[in-house]
Amino acid sequence: MTEPRFGMIALLGAPNVGKSTLVNALVGQKVAIVTAKVQTTRARLRGIAHHADAQMVLIDTPGVFAPRRRLDRAMARAAWRESRSADARCVLIDAARGLNEESAAVLSGLKKRKAEALCVINKIDRVRRDGLLRLIDELRRNPLLTDFFLISALHGDGLDELRAALADRCPKGAWHYPSDQAADVPLRMLAAECVREQAYMQLHQELPYDLATETVSWKDLPDGSARVDVCVLVCRPSQKPIVIGQGGQRIRSISTAARHALSEAAGCQVHLFVHVKVDPSWQDRQEHYDALGLEFIT
Repeated sequence: MTEPRFGMIALLGAPNVGKSTLVNALVGQKVAIVTAKVQTTRARLRGIAHHADAQMVLIDTPGVFAPRRRLDRAMARAAWRESRSADARCVLIDAARGLNEESAAVLSGLKKRKAEALCVINKIDRVRRDGLLRLIDELRRNPLLTDFFLISALHGDGLDELRAALADRCPKGAWHYPSDQAADVPLRMLAAECVREQAYMQLHQELPYDLATETVSWKDLPDGSARVDVCVLVCRPSQKPIVIGQGGQRIRSISTAARHALSEAAGCQVHLFVHVKVDPSWQDRQEHYDALGLEFIT
């Protein structure tokens, strides 16, 4: 019988290169927010994947980008902090976008930290073969990129090879989680993320990008269900009616979809109540960063 392995794998990359989609695909179920909008990952979300004797904790880090706001800086710092303590790092490159300015910034960060990483070229179904070969040739010039994997996280192409390679990089050691656990995410954070995901998906172009969500309370009830109150935070009074919608239709739709997702993830019936609050200073409150597992940068 082989010895068990356990490892932490950090996924790094520019916004919207497919890190969350990859986490979900490797885990085999949805544990991270996936939308077409950039910078949807804010919290430190950890999916748990398995291959043979290895248990892998996949750290879906916030997209690395040029930070401007306090929240941006906290997210960027969290991504690099997670990468330092990981047993292996994967840098995701969007095949269609290639080695653009944002991806170059990620590789520059690796060089600054003298950190090696696997290079995972995602969304290969979106480019022609000749363009893909040129991109690979360009990336191979970077000595910190040790191995290359061509995948489509959305369609599952190349995932078996990547999963096996990540398992090989896990050191020997006991598993830290039960074999049927898919994620290491506090339920309060999960509730807020489910609501935020639906807000992103349903508001589309109307969405204020400075929207946030926080779980106000989680109360387990005697019948095994839970009552959960989540608050949607917006910065300006004009944004509140956008989230609520005419006659409250939009917020009810967000709440209904989030409740179904949360009940499935939590394994119990959830009575979800979603409220909207104007809070111009939410980006300056330390407790919001604490809830996301981010460092509050002064």
